[in-house]
Amino acid sequence: MSATHGDSPLLHGVEAVSEQRQQELIRQFDAESNFRRLVGPLALVVTVLAVILSAFHVYTAGFGLLVEIKHRTFHLAMVLGLVFLVFPRAEPPAQAGARARGWAMGLVFAAFYLYLAWDLVSRFIESGEIGRTLGAAYLALIAALAASGLPIRRLGGHGHRLGLLDLPLALAAAGVSGYLLVFFQDVFVARVGAPIAQDYLMGVLAVVMVMEATRRAMGPLLPAIGMACLLYALFGRAMPGVLAHRGYSVVRLVNHLYVGTEGLYGIAVGVVATYVFHFVLFGVLAQMTGLGKLFMDLATIAAGRYSGGPAKVCVVSSGLFGMISGSPVANAVTTGALTIPMMKKYGFSARFAGAIEASASCGGQVTPPVMGASAFVMAEMLGVPYKELAVIAIVPAMFHYLACLTMVHLEAKRLGLQGVDAALIPRLAEVVRRGWHLFIPLIALVGLLLLDYTPFLAAFWGIVLTVVCSWIPPLVRRAGLPQLEGQALTPRLLVKGFEEGAKSALAIGAVCACVGLILGTLTLSGLGFKFSGAVVELSADVARALVAIDVTGLLTEHGTQVFAGLIFVAVACILMGTGIPTTPTYIILASIAAPALLKLGVPLLATHFFVFYYGVLADVTPPVAMAAYAAAGIAGSEPMRTGLTAFRLSMGKALVPFMFVYTPSLLFIGFDPLQFTLAVVSGVVCVVALSAAYIGHFRAGLARPQKAVLTVAGLMLVVNDWRLDAIGIAVVVIVLGHNAWRARPRGA
Repeated sequence: MSATHGDSPLLHGVEAVSEQRQQELIRQFDAESNFRRLVGPLALVVTVLAVILSAFHVYTAGFGLLVEIKHRTFHLAMVLGLVFLVFPRAEPPAQAGARARGWAMGLVFAAFYLYLAWDLVSRFIESGEIGRTLGAAYLALIAALAASGLPIRRLGGHGHRLGLLDLPLALAAAGVSGYLLVFFQDVFVARVGAPIAQDYLMGVLAVVMVMEATRRAMGPLLPAIGMACLLYALFGRAMPGVLAHRGYSVVRLVNHLYVGTEGLYGIAVGVVATYVFHFVLFGVLAQMTGLGKLFMDLATIAAGRYSGGPAKVCVVSSGLFGMISGSPVANAVTTGALTIPMMKKYGFSARFAGAIEASASCGGQVTPPVMGASAFVMAEMLGVPYKELAVIAIVPAMFHYLACLTMVHLEAKRLGLQGVDAALIPRLAEVVRRGWHLFIPLIALVGLLLLDYTPFLAAFWGIVLTVVCSWIPPLVRRAGLPQLEGQALTPRLLVKGFEEGAKSALAIGAVCACVGLILGTLTLSGLGFKFSGAVVELSADVARALVAIDVTGLLTEHGTQVFAGLIFVAVACILMGTGIPTTPTYIILASIAAPALLKLGVPLLATHFFVFYYGVLADVTPPVAMAAYAAAGIAGSEPMRTGLTAFRLSMGKALVPFMFVYTPSLLFIGFDPLQFTLAVVSGVVCVVALSAAYIGHFRAGLARPQKAVLTVAGLMLVVNDWRLDAIGIAVVVIVLGHNAWRARPRGA
């Protein structure tokens, strides 16, 4: 049994998913958690390195960060080196077609790496800065490292044992950042602006290792995007039309990406190294002490007794657990191991149970006070204190969970389901008495954030207090006082927690380094501005076409252009997020798509929240909906249908971004109390209308015409126009009121 569930009363009569099965599902559907199970001396080496990495971040968070570039290079040196030791190589596909595609993809990456190396080496050989022997050896090294990405079974490394190239890859990956640490004075002081040949050679090697580490940890999609951006920067002169630019040499590109904070060591890696890592570690340690079980008990008390109680417990507990878990997949599996069997036992279908778990789990990343990694990146990019973002995010998050709870309630009423048995619901006083000490670290962390302390210092005290408070139960027992729940973080468990925390942050570290490559080429080539211009121009064309055929005269060209631009950006976010985690999706789209919305008059904060929300939504958007697929693995339902249901259940999250674009007051931008109140009321009615239309029930079954009318009326309420709001609310009240009157008992 996982530490999250413990001996919860909800387990009575329910066979929860075993911890082993949970780990299998997490490794299957969450690439970030697909760790090797190492044994022997190598396992000890990895443990020591991971503990050093965690201890480094804890120490610097409490006692002062290093110089910015030194801090980031040390972080990335450890992260990239550990990636090749912790993550296995992809298993060569068994099917001939898939194997051929694997070879094609591997050869494309290998050819790209060799081109970069050859171009650089040939320049330096020609100028006499390096000899032919050194140049040939360097090309051989790049070729050997590139071979690790080819589906060659004899190289090994597919399972829990290291392959032939894994150790050399780890050393090379750590070395590219270690080089900058060792020769810091030379690279960044003595010859700043004038790198020598060995700096450039290390720079190309850094590009190769970052892309290979990202492929190893997350798959080929993001590195492929990075390769495309680098090729665009190199061959800009050959691009057609508005895409053309002057083009840059490999030397210029490497200088921009490697030596400085515009590329690999830019804002993305900086946020992971100074904010994200600490909160990941805090979440791991907090879960080990029993905070997850406490959340489950509180959710049961808050929602368990009502109709469809287990599903409502699922929604509330997933939202709470999301505060200490940065992964929607891990959230869905950990909480779903208990809630999904419970939902099935009480009458929900397997598909609905898996879908509501996935939808609720994805909400954790947008739920204050501790949101996902993207929120910290947003604070850094906008220069806004994190506490302000946490306050701003309250209303949008409430809409998401309101939609989830409303659909759960209507589905339970449609099926005639009851709540959790009263005997299985714990008493609040008893839960608080036995677990009060577990609240202390979380309260301290949130309090420090609200008092304007830096996020990493808040996380530092959260981690310290988590360790200290974990020892309260054994001390209380020794004193003969009433027993408390929770697990003391002994030195052995603390080492395990530090190791798991470091491992959990490896993938996001490698991914953000790859994002640094992409952002570096975007700033160098100006591609972001061209993308923004294309979105604005295309949305203007669509707006003119729609206004021309509008017979009602209700459409305006500017309003229609804004709506079209929002649709284009939303689609781009969902497509990008199908194979990329939320944080890199947000960073990339915020850099290239958000400026387009700015040009259309959307406030800056609203553009970033719009991209943020739609990036998160990708986790439940088929065809690649990993959180939904993981939940389907527990529920025993068909993954694609579960994903489609989860997407529909997440419609609150899909509509909320449009609502705060049209009504910035929801984000407290130019706050107007009247406008805010109208937006909240219309938003609540919108959620109820669309929930009833999707479930097909409100006190009684809804006919198809009623569902169609409710859908149209609900969508009208998204736009900030008092006339449309009045019409929409009136229609919803009439339709639902008539249905409720029709369903009343005879003689009432």
